[in-house]
Amino acid sequence: MCTATLDIGNTAVKYGYFEGNELRYRATGQTLAEVLALVQLHQPTHAIVASVAEPTTDWAAALRPLIPGHVLELAPATTPLPLRNGYATPHTLGADRLAAAVGAAWLHPKQDVLVIDAGTAIKCDFVEGGHTFRGGSIGPGLRLRFQALHTFTGRLPLLEVPNAPSVAVPLIGDDTQSAIRSGVLNGAAAEVNGLIDTYRAQYPGLAVLLTGGDAGFFQPRLKGYIFAIPELVLLGLHRILVHNVEN
Repeated sequence: MCTATLDIGNTAVKYGYFEGNELRYRATGQTLAEVLALVQLHQPTHAIVASVAEPTTDWAAALRPLIPGHVLELAPATTPLPLRNGYATPHTLGADRLAAAVGAAWLHPKQDVLVIDAGTAIKCDFVEGGHTFRGGSIGPGLRLRFQALHTFTGRLPLLEVPNAPSVAVPLIGDDTQSAIRSGVLNGAAAEVNGLIDTYRAQYPGLAVLLTGGDAGFFQPRLKGYIFAIPELVLLGLHRILVHNVEN
């Protein structure tokens, strides 16, 4: 089965093309025209569209003339899933969180998994036993933290996330800019490490998966064994699509 997966996020549109369960091609920052060109190039049999930003309707409508099989619009509250959704308000659940949980469950069946998606927001989500999505936490991502300090104060400058993820961030900032970087970057890493420690204390056999645009920053700063899987949301979308096609 050849599938196209489309993840419409707050800051970028991501496209993936799968042959079987193998991701053969991925692209980020795609326009609708670019996605349609890739679909014409790869000729997938089925496609899935998920969004946490704009509605999926126009994207799905543009894809349907090019896709001979299913074009599925992911609706977290109603779309059939290959795992149980234990979220109390599924109609408010972000499609990216749900897709990442499905990908995690497929990679780690019968195991507790914590998914850390470090993007516009930092989302930590728990999958129990590889079969049930329980929920988790949502906090501001790195860029949002920098923006908030600038927007809601009178004099603090707007800083950017470092281009080199492995750059050293001194604990003690000796000027305003380095103090902001320490507070935002070291603070975010300490926050996520604290959450991981808390989860591991309750679930000793926990697997931890890291994904999202800022995963490169967090990976060398997180404690313990962490699996970095940049394509986790796309993989989860693919598994949701396969589940719906086959059932």
